[in-house]
Amino acid sequence: MSATEAPPAPPANTPGPDDVAGPTPPRRRGVRVRGRLVPYWLLLPGMLWLLVFFALPMIYQASTSVQTGSLEDGFRVTWHFATYWDVFSEYWPQFVRSLAYAAVATVLCLTLGYPLAYLIAFRAGRWRNLVLILVIAPFFTSFLIRTLAWKTILADGGFVVDVLNTLHLLDVTSALGITEGDRVLATPLAVVCGLTYNFLPFMILPLYTSLERIDPRLHEAAGDLYAAPFTTFRKVTFPLSLPGVVSGTLLTFIPAAGDYVNADLLGSTDTRMIGNVIQTLFLRVLDYPAAAALSFILMAAILAAVTVYLRKSGTEDLI
Repeated sequence: MSATEAPPAPPANTPGPDDVAGPTPPRRRGVRVRGRLVPYWLLLPGMLWLLVFFALPMIYQASTSVQTGSLEDGFRVTWHFATYWDVFSEYWPQFVRSLAYAAVATVLCLTLGYPLAYLIAFRAGRWRNLVLILVIAPFFTSFLIRTLAWKTILADGGFVVDVLNTLHLLDVTSALGITEGDRVLATPLAVVCGLTYNFLPFMILPLYTSLERIDPRLHEAAGDLYAAPFTTFRKVTFPLSLPGVVSGTLLTFIPAAGDYVNADLLGSTDTRMIGNVIQTLFLRVLDYPAAAALSFILMAAILAAVTVYLRKSGTEDLI
């Protein structure tokens, strides 16, 4: 072979030094395994928290609901499932009342919260942060204090009651059965007002988050296509904000249905909700199986209502 001739090329099937894949070093395999386990280690504290403070109490309450006995003689698991039917047949009016109050408060929160969330998202400008702070300002005080404040606002002879009497609105509400005579306290209207006020931020914040994510160019495109403002809202804004609507209504309805503070402080014996019954059975009557059974019936009713609502809403993109 002369010096100017190139060396013969290796056969096509001859592997090169870069093509030979040797076994993965043990240290690298260990690093990869630990890397895959990192997400599970990060989830471990939360899973332990749910297990200790949610799952175990649920199991304990489930066992309590099928017990019989008394506080003096002790309670024993006898699988007495008849307790569920007994408490439901006795307290079903409070169940219906709780769901009705929660539904009305949720509709009111949506009616009041959507325009405000819309203004914050699209019209607040440099005042946006200030308005958001005002929305969450009630959280800076205790839930109990906020409810007691409404007891003062709706007190007999107060400014609100005087205005309603002057406008003869209490005559209308009395005819509808939501107030009694010239007073608002200890009536369904007072309880619903308390629920609406206390849970309104839970409606506004998801709505604002959903509206704020809408691309403004979609509104401009609708305007370029000669869509009227209401048409733009109906065809573009509201459908895209449905995840916020669903989230807000769930965050409002679920805690409102199980609330007992508003009915206790602003209502009367005729406006008791199922949360008041459960509290009384646990803390005063000391009938733990009945209270536990009521709690599970309430949870099942809310879970069924939420499942149907999510299927009918047509969106799973919750915020």
